[in-house]
Amino acid sequence: MRVNDMVGRCRAEIREIMPWNLVDRMKENPELLILDVREPKEFAAMHIPGSINVPRGVLESACEWDFEDTVPELVLAREREVVVVCRSGRRSAFAAWTMQQLGYASVASLKTGLRGWNDYEEPLQNGAGETVDAEIADDFFLSKVRPEQRAPVADR
Repeated sequence: MRVNDMVGRCRAEIREIMPWNLVDRMKENPELLILDVREPKEFAAMHIPGSINVPRGVLESACEWDFEDTVPELVLAREREVVVVCRSGRRSAFAAWTMQQLGYASVASLKTGLRGWNDYEEPLQNGAGETVDAEIADDFFLSKVRPEQRAPVADR
């Protein structure tokens, strides 16, 4: 099985929302938790204002008490509306599926990820709280797959 197949299976079992839906949900529900599952370096470069960062690699332990990675706000959010975000919507799909398995009642994934959020011209800020220019964000979110990382033509 390939990663895209796994993402597809997760997507079949989770709820996904588009950027404009997230904008609406943020207005309608001030208690909404936006969970960014990218790596800390990515989060520091730019993120949705008000979101929290829990890297995908520690998500399960961050969602439970008694771990070094425990994030109390996340543990206490099992009944809150949670929208999970990442760069493209893949990591967030895995994370939303995982959170459902862990008993989170209302979790969704941002389908287009932060790339789509930026395309919809919604604000991003850096770790210092400064607004990030949309063109800088465009460049940051571009895929940077090197030639040696691409599958041989026969495997595509």
